[in-house]
Amino acid sequence: MHFATVDYIVFGAYCLLIICLGLWVSREKKGHTKNAEDYFLAGKSLPWWAIGASLIASNISAEQFIGMSGSGFRLGLAIATYEWMAAITLLLVAWLFIPVYLKKGIFTMPQFLELRYDARVRTLLAVFWLLVYVFVNLTSVVYLGALALKGIMGISLWQGVMALALFATIYSVYGGLKAVAWTDVVQVAFLVGGGLLTTWLALDAFSGGQGAAAGMAKLLAEVPDRFNMILQQGELLYVDDDGLTQDAWELLPGISVLVGGMWIANLFYWGCNQYIIQRTLAAPSLKEAQRGVAFAGYLKLLLPLIVVVPGIVAYALKAPIGTADEAYPWLLNAYVGPGLKGLAFAALIAAIVSSLASMMNSTSTIFTMDIYRNYIRRGATEQELVRTGRIVALVCMAVAVVLAPQLAALDQVFQYIQEYTGFISPGVLAIFVMGLFWKKGTPNAALVSALLSIPLSVIMKVAIPGMPFIDRMGMVFVISVVVIVLISLIEGRGKDSPGAITLSRSIIQTDPVFAALAFGIMAITTALYVVFW
Repeated sequence: MHFATVDYIVFGAYCLLIICLGLWVSREKKGHTKNAEDYFLAGKSLPWWAIGASLIASNISAEQFIGMSGSGFRLGLAIATYEWMAAITLLLVAWLFIPVYLKKGIFTMPQFLELRYDARVRTLLAVFWLLVYVFVNLTSVVYLGALALKGIMGISLWQGVMALALFATIYSVYGGLKAVAWTDVVQVAFLVGGGLLTTWLALDAFSGGQGAAAGMAKLLAEVPDRFNMILQQGELLYVDDDGLTQDAWELLPGISVLVGGMWIANLFYWGCNQYIIQRTLAAPSLKEAQRGVAFAGYLKLLLPLIVVVPGIVAYALKAPIGTADEAYPWLLNAYVGPGLKGLAFAALIAAIVSSLASMMNSTSTIFTMDIYRNYIRRGATEQELVRTGRIVALVCMAVAVVLAPQLAALDQVFQYIQEYTGFISPGVLAIFVMGLFWKKGTPNAALVSALLSIPLSVIMKVAIPGMPFIDRMGMVFVISVVVIVLISLIEGRGKDSPGAITLSRSIIQTDPVFAALAFGIMAITTALYVVFW
């Protein structure tokens, strides 16, 4: 990509702003040294708009800008179901999950599992999450970000990996969640503004300079098969990067996306995921947390315009690319002119580094609060916990840097992330759902469900290779729930578990503002599915 002087100025100003803001909010006040709550939960002081912005900045990364645009290139608008269904999922999480988490006063998701079940479940799930965050999430985001830098700037994959890792660690490791969350507010502004700019320019170019609206109309007319949300088997075939013909239905299997495994993926991600929930745990009240989640829901409705439509435009333009994940970088090179590339590039980098910073912070939180404090140094001081968190964040990033280039052989990395996270998510979600909403669930039943999740997923993948992974997740979830029920009833003989949660009205609360925001999200989502069914 050819950068004009003004592009370098815009991008440089963005980098300087993020680093300075991160370091400024990280400073320690005179006479006060950071404790664990300051470092891992931002002192429980985040307002609703910072919570919502940080949720989206943590969620949207290279896997969306690059990976989801690549899936948009291959599969069309159907991939947007991950975003639009997430908006509804956020409402359920805000209504039913977050009130319980805040009432318990927890730092981490594994900590909640100990309060509900026992220490064995906490430790096992802490190890699961650490492995997923480092070997799937951090690694894939670093790789996709570096791939984007390679395609846009022509630098090597290794140089891109090192540059992104350095940027994310400079401002986040010292300041903890407060630095991450407050810089995320700025990151989201760049992410949304720059992302919409890229989409507008691409659509305008596709229309021959007649404007973005004309470009969208032309896109709908010329590639209508890329605007179906609910796919039928054999409806949309595409050629993958290996030259093999694939059926998009295998990745997004029709109506079962709406009523099946997609709910497992979304509820696990938004309701049980440390680097997402951690932002709401940092709220000063339930009201602020719920309003922040609703704000994030509206941003989710907007995101397919930013991360999916560009991939469809690249498909309509018959982009000469080697892999699907090169669609977005190609679009930036081809249609974003001098003077605007700096802003568009800043949007992409903002998405990447904000997610990296969030994942590093949450991974260090789980290790420090669930492993280090419980098994390595029980009497650790607050300052030791903070120091350990910083060291662990650096180590996790170092591992991701080493592993990231190994993903280069994969097609549609976004789908890789969804499928391999899906090996764990059904069993874990079953533990949370039954723990929250069924009083009889026992620790041993939860432990068995956690241990069976990966083997069950692997067995079904091998035994029924033609089953879409989303459907497989749904089936594993149902089996996991049945296992928990049977073991709990046999073991507990119908009695309530000692750690059972009573969901009274004093815990499950909402306010009129949240209710109005939730109604708006549901109405918009329904309208979108009706239009693009």
